[in-house]
Amino acid sequence: MRATFGRELKAKKLLEGMQIECFIPMRYELVTYSTGKKVKKLVPAISNLMFVHTTKECIQTIKSTVEYLQYLTKPDDGRRKPITIPDNQMHHFMKVCDTYNDKLVYMTADEIQLKEGTPVQIIGGTFDGVEGTFVKVEKKRKKQVVIQAQGIAAVMITHLDDGYLKVIS
Repeated sequence: MRATFGRELKAKKLLEGMQIECFIPMRYELVTYSTGKKVKKLVPAISNLMFVHTTKECIQTIKSTVEYLQYLTKPDDGRRKPITIPDNQMHHFMKVCDTYNDKLVYMTADEIQLKEGTPVQIIGGTFDGVEGTFVKVEKKRKKQVVIQAQGIAAVMITHLDDGYLKVIS
């Protein structure tokens, strides 16, 4: 879903107060205040984006009263349908995002143009068991893996050693 005008944290607090599971990918950012003081602050990694895990009926009821919550949609037979993400794919995406690793690069669907890649599973380390797509990014020498959430967003692990990838079919 989208929470317009940067209200994703407000929406998350509202939904969690209703016992609805939601997730916002977060990252650390260095914020400089007018006093010159610099503070490392946890902020949403992708503006306005949030993932909500509930029933269609429940979110429709909430959406009718909370004007800043909007569906992310995709075209389907001439109509726009809300996007749903398979639980397994969301689990992998969250597992990587929740590390707050400074080597992660967050991208929106518009920023990634993936061609068919090799499906891989990461073996060992922080991202053990995570499945994604192996990619080669121009001007980068290291292997990288993109973990997608159904074409809505992606996170790229920018540093993997050779022994940590297993090709899956």
